[in-house]
Amino acid sequence: MIHLMADRIAAGIKRTAPDHPASVNVLRYSIALLLNAVLIISLTLLLSALTGRTYEVLIILVSFALLRQVSGGIHLNSGMKCVLSTTVLFTVLSLIELSSTYVLVLNGIAAALCLIYAPSRIQQQTRIPVKYYPLLKLLSVLIVCSNFLIMSPVLSLSFIAQSMLLIKLRR
Repeated sequence: MIHLMADRIAAGIKRTAPDHPASVNVLRYSIALLLNAVLIISLTLLLSALTGRTYEVLIILVSFALLRQVSGGIHLNSGMKCVLSTTVLFTVLSLIELSSTYVLVLNGIAAALCLIYAPSRIQQQTRIPVKYYPLLKLLSVLIVCSNFLIMSPVLSLSFIAQSMLLIKLRR
C-alpha cells in the first residue's frame, strides 16, 4: 500500500516536473520513507491519545529513532508491515510500567547488545564509511548508557526494543 501510494505520488511529481533531475525510482523511494515515518508517527500518536500515554509515546518515538540512526537494525520487507508492527510495538511499550531494578537490567542488556551487534544492517542504508562503524557502536552504547543517569523506564523499554532488532541470527 505504501509502495503504491509512493509510486502514484512520484509519477505525479514527474508528470508535473518532467525535467526534474530525480528519477521516478528515487522519488518513489524517498516518498515511501516519508510516508512510512508519517504513518508511524500519526497512528502511534492517535493511539496514544486513546490510551492517555502521549508523553510516553513521544519519548519512545524520539529515543527509538535516535538509537536506530546510529545502530541500524532489521528492516521488514513491507512498508505496511513496518508501520503496523512499529505502531503496535510503540503503543504496547508505552503501557508498560517498570521498577528501577528492571530499568537497570534492561539498560545493561541493551548496552551489551549494542556493544556486540551495532551497527547492524546499515551497509545498504547509509553512506557512512565502514571506518566509522566503531564510532557508531560507541555512540549506540553511550546513548543507551545515558539512561543509567536518567533512569527512565520508557527509555529503557525503547532502547531494549531497538537493540533487540540489531541481533543477526545465523542460519
